[in-house]
Amino acid sequence: MNPRIFVLTLVTFAFGSGAFIFAGMLENLAADLGVTTSVAGQLQTAFVLTSAVLGPLAAWIFGRVDRKYMVMGGLSLGLILHLACSLTPNFDTLLGLRALAGLAGAMSGPAASVAAASLAPPERRGSAIAMVSSGMTLAFVVGIPMGSLIGAAFGWRSTFLLAATLSAIALIAVTFFLPKVPAPPKRDGGSLNLPVVWPFYLTTFLTFAANMTLNLYIQPIVRVGAGVTGAGVGAFQAMIGVGSIAGLALGARAADRNAGRGWILQGFAIQATAMSVHFAATHHALPAGWPSAALVALGIFLAATALFSITPVIQSRLIQATGGAPVALALNGSVVSLGQALGSSVGGLALHMSGVPAIPAAALAMSLTALTTLAFLFPKSQEKTEKVEA
Repeated sequence: MNPRIFVLTLVTFAFGSGAFIFAGMLENLAADLGVTTSVAGQLQTAFVLTSAVLGPLAAWIFGRVDRKYMVMGGLSLGLILHLACSLTPNFDTLLGLRALAGLAGAMSGPAASVAAASLAPPERRGSAIAMVSSGMTLAFVVGIPMGSLIGAAFGWRSTFLLAATLSAIALIAVTFFLPKVPAPPKRDGGSLNLPVVWPFYLTTFLTFAANMTLNLYIQPIVRVGAGVTGAGVGAFQAMIGVGSIAGLALGARAADRNAGRGWILQGFAIQATAMSVHFAATHHALPAGWPSAALVALGIFLAATALFSITPVIQSRLIQATGGAPVALALNGSVVSLGQALGSSVGGLALHMSGVPAIPAAALAMSLTALTTLAFLFPKSQEKTEKVEA
């Protein structure tokens, strides 16, 4: 594999860390700024909604810009906004800054995926995309838990300073080590073959909606289910990284052999199982101490494995179907963001209405709804998706 693809992994690591860097300090942030935890959770909703709305627009405006410069622009914007978040005086200002930060991810995320696909031979594109996605694994293994540790020691504002530092490191690496990657050739007509690609977008939306219903609220989930608070939350966040390693390893192989409907449904079945485990943990199905902690860790691991085993398959097939068109990848990023927005809103509503145990119940309902929907709507053919003619 082209070693320069590893530079793109740093990009997803920086943005993955920045997107969730405050999750382990969510309750502390809410208390300091005078809002409820469910309201504080909408910081992520604002982030992903902006990404969803502005992603395709940015891809259209900057569609002919070299992918390297797109990534650099997104990293630079993220760096500035993370610094501003660390200095914000109140919740409303922080909410606005987080909304703007969504644009940074919308600019660089799809560009990084397209660049990875361009730098890899066709038979290795699935693995290249999985490698870039592994930056999210690194974020959950190292970046986000580090944010919880630093936040527990120095306060929630320090988590955004860490996010700014990671963006700076990735920006330096891209500037000096990533070659220029021209945008894919312009496609006549600029339209997508919706009958081919809409099942991939639907799968992306449902995958992230079900996962984000619980994932953003990991601090209260760990507190109630495992009885762990403070810096200890970081250890549980690291389990997301461990699960994503397993998921990406499986997903990369599945993408390279063009896996389809059966693989997707299997992933959602695993995710539903994970949410059932969390439901049991928050209802104290096992004794307090290491048994309950192990149960929560298992639920986190299974949910991450499911999520990261599905995403490389969908991204690879979408690139096959669209030739890596920037707007198509940006639209997929927007669908990811819309799914995350729905999930964070549903999780926040469940927390507000019925308390922490209602969060995994809502996530389980979302997972089962997705599994049932895709069982009927995802195409049964596992043959390679035909590429849309330019």
